[in-house]
Amino acid sequence: MSAPVSTISDAIQAALATVNDPEIRRPITDLGMVRSAEIGEDGVVRVGLLLTVAGCPLKDKLRGDITAAVGAVPGVSGVEIDFGVMSPEQRQELQGKLRGGATDEAVIPFAQPGSRTRVYAVASGKGGVGKSSVTVNLAAALAARGLSVGVVDADIYGHSVPRMLGADGKPTRVEDMIMPPQANGVKVISIGMFTPGNSAVVWRGPMLHRALQQFLGDVYWGELDVLLLDLPPGTGDIAISVAQLLPNAEILVVTTPQAAAAEVAERAGAISLQTHQRIVGVIENMSWLELPDGTRMEVFGSGGGAAVAESLTRTIGAQVPLLGQIPMDSRVREGGDAGTPIVLAAPDAPAAKALHQVADRLAVRRESLLGKSLGLKPAGR
Repeated sequence: MSAPVSTISDAIQAALATVNDPEIRRPITDLGMVRSAEIGEDGVVRVGLLLTVAGCPLKDKLRGDITAAVGAVPGVSGVEIDFGVMSPEQRQELQGKLRGGATDEAVIPFAQPGSRTRVYAVASGKGGVGKSSVTVNLAAALAARGLSVGVVDADIYGHSVPRMLGADGKPTRVEDMIMPPQANGVKVISIGMFTPGNSAVVWRGPMLHRALQQFLGDVYWGELDVLLLDLPPGTGDIAISVAQLLPNAEILVVTTPQAAAAEVAERAGAISLQTHQRIVGVIENMSWLELPDGTRMEVFGSGGGAAVAESLTRTIGAQVPLLGQIPMDSRVREGGDAGTPIVLAAPDAPAAKALHQVADRLAVRRESLLGKSLGLKPAGR
């Protein structure tokens, strides 16, 4: 005997509630995307679904997920989906829901007092030290631990994160909100997603500031555990904008062992004295090349990372640790070109193990009670 229609209808609704929008990562039932769901006498369920935008690139993904979820309900013989598109009013309502009821100008969620997102700004004094490779691999390693991770490619002139992370999708716009593409479990946004081909970006300071502001406020990031920003080399406009927009961001300094790179890296870290940001540590990249006989060739010398950490400790008057030393490995470059970070492609490689160890230290830290209410009341007399 078949179950009552009301019971099947409830089961269908429950099944639909298990389907998440691929971009927003929330149930389609919560987002107002399910227009109707009816089961016919033939057992075929006809679902009316409203896409956020016409030509949604993940339409087939939604079709497959809904068909699998609803098709598994006992008594259902088939699933048919009628796709429609949200009206401007419905998109406005969705935007308000995602922003917690606010539909006016976006605020930067990571700068709010109640934010629990750990924000790490990855900086270097000069280019060519592998800062972007470190950022991408740390993001992938943290996501592999089950954390919700986002990356802002803030290196506007030298954007390279999408390729290195394998993010070949395009952002989707819902009213004035931007849904970032995802790759390897990481949400990512970059100016390269908005420019045609390999066009150069020729902007002055105010435009750079506005772009970063939009990446942080207009993009729907959801509830992130960690946000990484791949900063451009040096101490220019973007570093200052990050300090203004994200005063709680912590700085990760990337250097190589050579003295010339270390001296410049010290200047990049010392900017924290002016911006009042915390330096979480130093990462030494390209520390050595392991030869087939097991010996190490120190291609760029040695000691640069430790020297930077010691110098910054003296300069700011607080302990700045050397978080890790990443050996040279051609698979780091190969993974970056292929869009599969080495921490995922070859997790047992020495470079991947070193990056995972750094990710372990960033994933867990003591919470500061500075500025937080302890909920204490004075005892009555």
